[in-house]
Amino acid sequence: MNKGYRLTKYACYAMSGSMAIVSAVSPLLFLTFRELYGISYTLLGFLVVVNFCTQLAVDLIFTFFSRYFNLRFIIKAMPVLAVVGLWVYALLPMVFPEQAYLYICIGTVIFSGAAGLAEVLCSPIVAAIPADNPEREMSKLHSSYAWGLVAVVCAGSAMLSVLGDENWFYMPIIFSVCPLITSIMFFCSKLPPMSLGTVEKSGGKTKNSGLCLFIILIFVAGAAECTMTQWASSYAESALKLPKVVGDILGMAAFGLLLAIGRTMHAKRGKNTFKVMLIGLIGSFFTYAVSALCPNPYLGITACMLTGYFTAMLWPGSLIIMEEHFGSAGVTAYAMMAAGGDLGVSVAPQLVGVIADKISVSVKGAELSEVLGITSEELGMRMGILSGSLFCILGIVIMLVMKRRRLTKKTT
Repeated sequence: MNKGYRLTKYACYAMSGSMAIVSAVSPLLFLTFRELYGISYTLLGFLVVVNFCTQLAVDLIFTFFSRYFNLRFIIKAMPVLAVVGLWVYALLPMVFPEQAYLYICIGTVIFSGAAGLAEVLCSPIVAAIPADNPEREMSKLHSSYAWGLVAVVCAGSAMLSVLGDENWFYMPIIFSVCPLITSIMFFCSKLPPMSLGTVEKSGGKTKNSGLCLFIILIFVAGAAECTMTQWASSYAESALKLPKVVGDILGMAAFGLLLAIGRTMHAKRGKNTFKVMLIGLIGSFFTYAVSALCPNPYLGITACMLTGYFTAMLWPGSLIIMEEHFGSAGVTAYAMMAAGGDLGVSVAPQLVGVIADKISVSVKGAELSEVLGITSEELGMRMGILSGSLFCILGIVIMLVMKRRRLTKKTT
């Protein structure tokens, strides 16, 4: 690694960790907002939609209009945007409690925009920095998000316990220190030359069809990872009949820990990414199936946890093999990949909820649940989680097609 870019690399790692704050801060405060401001579950769930839709919008804007932006200015401004969003999110609801939800939404849009910029820009920055093992550096970047998620969940829960729900606003303010430090790091570092192009040309033909396969692959990656992230805790409580505290600890936190371990392990080795991803997809298929179909609750929650390990390299691995195939892919290609991943994150968890609701109220669902000796709600949740295995199958098929078309010849 070029020593001149060391601080730049660390700034990208810190920004990736800051994205974990954006992902976890609202779920940690759902019950607090409901108790203090009387916000309904529907509106609370809509905050997650606002988060991901904002990130997806940023991805799409950069996909089509990246050439019109001053990348160096935006890279240095994105952590500042995160700080502003967290402060709006924390302070304005306290000043205007009667309009608390409005300002929570505004803050969410602002810091989600920063997260969307980080998704689009941090990966091409790290990819553009000269390195002996680019796979290892990309894995480090995404492992910092996973470790950040574990830290945010643990630290946020501890802060709420110590400070009390009425002082919740201190939590996002304290968390804003991370992107603030990141901003200083970016202003003090130099940025590598970055391309705005989509992909390089080969034989006079652009490889748009190949890029589409990579976009579908990262769609699957986002779906497989975030379906279990968002539903593990609720699934453990409603379908596996485990206590809420067990579901919380062995759900989101344990999933995030194994996600971090998986990415860190690959960061140390940094090779055979295609093979690691294929094994991860096969392993994820079995963990989804076991968690959905196994009657033993503790074996089921163990499968939920292990999904974090098997999905660890799916998202960063998709970026790694895309970059290695296309060479200097450019910001536009990374924006398209980020859009594909965010679409998977948005669609798949919603699909689980739709399937669970449909089956739990259907006549055939009631008949089958009676035969199995479980409630229709439990059957619906189990079938919803089982639907996650379908994305894993799609990912396996896509990777086999890519191998056949020799789109991964540099990684296999």
